[in-house]
Amino acid sequence: MINPLSSFLGMFSHDIAIDLGTANTLVSVRGRGIVIDEPSVVAIDRVTKRVLAIGAEAKRMVGRTPASIIAVRPLRDGVISDFAVTEKMLQYFIRQVHERFGLGIPKPRVVVGIPSGATEVEKRAVHDAAMAAGARACYLIEEPMAAAIGSDLPVMDAAGSMVIDIGGGTTEVAVLALGGIVRAQSVRAAGDAMDAAVVDYARQVHNMLIGERTAEGVKIEAGSAYPLDDEWTIDLRGRDLATGLPKSVEISTVEVRDALSPVVNEIVRTVRATIETTPPELVADLMLHGIAMTGGGSLLRGLDRKVAMETRFPVYVTEDPLRTVVRGCAGALEEADTLQKVQAAVASRQRPR
Repeated sequence: MINPLSSFLGMFSHDIAIDLGTANTLVSVRGRGIVIDEPSVVAIDRVTKRVLAIGAEAKRMVGRTPASIIAVRPLRDGVISDFAVTEKMLQYFIRQVHERFGLGIPKPRVVVGIPSGATEVEKRAVHDAAMAAGARACYLIEEPMAAAIGSDLPVMDAAGSMVIDIGGGTTEVAVLALGGIVRAQSVRAAGDAMDAAVVDYARQVHNMLIGERTAEGVKIEAGSAYPLDDEWTIDLRGRDLATGLPKSVEISTVEVRDALSPVVNEIVRTVRATIETTPPELVADLMLHGIAMTGGGSLLRGLDRKVAMETRFPVYVTEDPLRTVVRGCAGALEEADTLQKVQAAVASRQRPR
């Protein structure tokens, strides 16, 4: 239940919406829009445990740090894997907002997006981390719902809407109606899994070792899920596992597509499985309105065509898909009725069935 006093105080504070993502954290301030968009990476001194850098500066250190420094991603597969580091990261981002806009008392209310498949322990960890980071109140909203709101889907209507949110750690697939999630599935096949697939392909096929950043670059530059009109090649650079010396090979977009295919196929299977359990009345709505794809992974070339071909539904990528979740969190924060409904939906899904 939303506290009326908290809502009243919220009129005088810059409340915050946070998309706490595996790859990137986005922060939107009420009345200001999106003010922070930085990688979810923290650089820590191994000896003193002191935080040295957070966000973009820390990401530049990934794979390049000396033995005394480690670059940590405190979220894995869409949930908190290191509570203490996540708390420090949230404190840093909230403090940045305070310093930038001169926020004082009262402390801000915070809405945070969470995966639909998050456990009670994982939800509590997000809530506690936000409160410890300086929030007056923390509300949780499931990421598929936030993505749908941010994509301007009619989630409060009786007609069904479907969203595929492909993030860094998880792919969230959900059918929504009347302000709640009717069917949802979460699978750990998303951006990070695609990067890992490229690393595995380089090792198995070319006997090369490449880093995560290199694999991510290959995915962005040459990755696809559906045959392209014009295929091309790129140089792949890494270390030869046999000699330990630098090695460079030329790989085609066809090879990269083959490397990514296990992850892409897992996403497609999850979408089909969700459709198969959706009530037929809502399936008819989806056939009419189509499926919205969002999240950074939706930018993979041809992924919308691949999903459309496999499901026989119209599929489209939303505008600015990287920011739909944080826009949805901000939208829920702006409207008390919407926030009340999504909070009730989260609470009902928490109860044992």
